[in-house]
Amino acid sequence: MYLWVKAFHIISVISWMAVLFYLPRLFVYHAENKEKKEFVSVVKIMEYKLHKYIGIPAFWGTILTGGFMIFLNPEIFKSGGWIHAKLTAAVLLIAYYIHLSIIRKRLEQDRCNRSGKFFRMYNEVPTILMIIIVIMAVVRPF
Repeated sequence: MYLWVKAFHIISVISWMAVLFYLPRLFVYHAENKEKKEFVSVVKIMEYKLHKYIGIPAFWGTILTGGFMIFLNPEIFKSGGWIHAKLTAAVLLIAYYIHLSIIRKRLEQDRCNRSGKFFRMYNEVPTILMIIIVIMAVVRPF
């Protein structure tokens, strides 16, 4: 059963990462085209649907399957510091996603004054955390 849960965890993570990479890119378009009301209205719909219909289910799928894998194999915490580093990076990714949700809501209400440049830089956060998570999970360096 563990491998089935792990397979669904990987599927959920891939889906969630797609949202984490693309949603800030939509924010760039949104921020850089505020004067184009018709364009922004389309981007708002895209942001909403990406978040609600892919992001939220993938987020919860990742959390639930990851938690269930730990439940099925609590001994993993004795396998080295890598699991603690991986979970720390995962918690930071969760916080990042929650912040993206807050930003999306503010953009939807036209209450966000962040620049496209900010969102371009902010878009690098999930890449860095993903690299850490994958290295910890695969290489287990410590």
